[in-house]
Amino acid sequence: MIPHAMAERVVLDTNVLVAAIRSKRGASHRLLTLLGSERFEPALSAALVLEHERQLSEHRVRTAMAPGDVGAILDYLCRVAHHQTVFYRWRPQLPDPKNEMVLELAVAARSDRIVTFNREDFGPASSFGIDIATPGRFLKSLEDR
Repeated sequence: MIPHAMAERVVLDTNVLVAAIRSKRGASHRLLTLLGSERFEPALSAALVLEHERQLSEHRVRTAMAPGDVGAILDYLCRVAHHQTVFYRWRPQLPDPKNEMVLELAVAARSDRIVTFNREDFGPASSFGIDIATPGRFLKSLEDR
């Protein structure tokens, strides 16, 4: 994806993608359908792609998704995302060590926002100037533009 001056760079937490595949009715699924629309630019690291793959594969069995669907989603996400290598670790910053890679990616990629259902867990992100939003709040901000 070619970055655009108005596209907000965000990190989508894995729980947002899991919610998107589990229900087509929510804000998470709507955000998934907006990937590549130039409304926002997702940031990815190798570690986060692997985590997305692990979690989506685990939750796929509870949905009507075919085995190749997870790969197709991740392939597309990788095509439209900003790829970021994370050279510096800021650990520990968060109460849940599993969330550290998300914050580190957001800092390294100079993301504006982390989109997650775990807003409370990412409280320290504000000290890096990163906003934390639920999928619904982020979708509303996109619609308000």
